[in-house]
Amino acid sequence: MPYRRTENVTRKAAARHGAIMAAARALASEGGLGTVQIAAVAARGGIAAGTVYRYFPSKTELIAALVAVQSTTEIAALNRAADAAPGPLSALAAAIVTFAARALASRRLALAMLAEPIEPELDAARLRYRGALAGAFEIRIQSALERGHLPGQDAAVAAAALVGALIEGLIGPLAPVVADAPAQIRAQVQTVTLFGLRGLGVVDARARGLVVQTALPLPEARV
Repeated sequence: MPYRRTENVTRKAAARHGAIMAAARALASEGGLGTVQIAAVAARGGIAAGTVYRYFPSKTELIAALVAVQSTTEIAALNRAADAAPGPLSALAAAIVTFAARALASRRLALAMLAEPIEPELDAARLRYRGALAGAFEIRIQSALERGHLPGQDAAVAAAALVGALIEGLIGPLAPVVADAPAQIRAQVQTVTLFGLRGLGVVDARARGLVVQTALPLPEARV
């Protein structure tokens, strides 16, 4: 009996945590991180504010947890796509395409998670996300280098540059705002993917072939 009670308590706690994260994510998707306040999250999730405070004593901790969850989700999606590819260059292309398509499918949330102006104490969590993203791309770049598919270069520097290009090209202040039409999303994803592959040293014809061969995630995929 004690074991069953403990199991039930753990399950209920996980469900409450999930509801809090879902409410925070929904608010960030609609209005950015500035809307992720304890009271607003409680109201959105149908949870008492005191319950939210028990899990997250401050807004900073709540937002840090949200960014960490989103980071894990996005990098897992990127890695699944890359792992399913037939070779290291295809894996690299699949990783770029997947990140780009998911970011454009939920641009407001992606901006909040990666680039929206915010208080310095909150930006540390987003820096960890960008670092993890660069690390995931670095693994794919290094694999392609080891197989001789890319010209010699520092994989860590190249990965950081790739992340910067993707953020600016997709969700940064200079990025064009595309309609939700699948054709327009696909076109922008293909453009940034080609740019990234060319920048890494993949010759144009081969880069185009890799993008064409990579199946784009459906636009309704969410970051």
